[in-house]
Amino acid sequence: MSGHSKWATTKHKKAIIDGRRAKLFAKLIKNIEVAARIGGPDLEGNPTLYDAIQKGRKSSLPKDNIESAVKRGAGLDGSGVEYQTIMYEGYGPNGVALLIECLTDNKNRAAAEVRLAVSRNGGTMADPGSVSYQFSRKGVILVEKNETTTEDTVLDAVLEVGVEDVQDRGYQLMITTDPSKMVEVREALQSKEIDYESADVEFVSSMPVQTDIDTARKVIALIDALEDSDEVQNVYTNFDMSAEVAAQLDAE
Repeated sequence: MSGHSKWATTKHKKAIIDGRRAKLFAKLIKNIEVAARIGGPDLEGNPTLYDAIQKGRKSSLPKDNIESAVKRGAGLDGSGVEYQTIMYEGYGPNGVALLIECLTDNKNRAAAEVRLAVSRNGGTMADPGSVSYQFSRKGVILVEKNETTTEDTVLDAVLEVGVEDVQDRGYQLMITTDPSKMVEVREALQSKEIDYESADVEFVSSMPVQTDIDTARKVIALIDALEDSDEVQNVYTNFDMSAEVAAQLDAE
């Protein structure tokens, strides 16, 4: 799982997300609203909105919710909330680096909820710049593997558009690219009729840290607590784990 910005077992995360569908939907709706507000409601001219809606659809976000979020974000219905993005930095158990992205209409509330979740789960807040220096923005596209979608077919589709890496995650392929190339990579996949699960600009650490099973449990508990907050949109970390540790977690 080297280099991935979020926690290391997407399969494990999906199981948890399934039990938090309402919170997931709220975060997806925020993404759509912000994308529509910044770039307008036209999908062809707003790739960020296109990808936000695609992610919503893949997560079974109802069509009515998507359409309402686009209208609110673009100001087409006369309503909408002004969200601001705030980044917090911290350390989890055993010094794991955390970059916590909030999308909120109340900075004080967001700060309080982040600090509470971190302090209650064995972490500490960090000064600005002490963690973020090791993270860089990357385009991350996830593709589900199946009989026809393999590492070879994906590589064949995207090789000429300039990707940085394609990693096999067992049941899923993760493509990493420069954010400016993400639309080209997505379109290259679509031209080969390869479906993708999500395409996001994420913060990826250049200094991944391997963790044992005990640390992995504690870090996941901290990430769960942070993502349980309506103010927290994404949690990025240098947390990494071996296939053996991931298998142990999946078996629990």
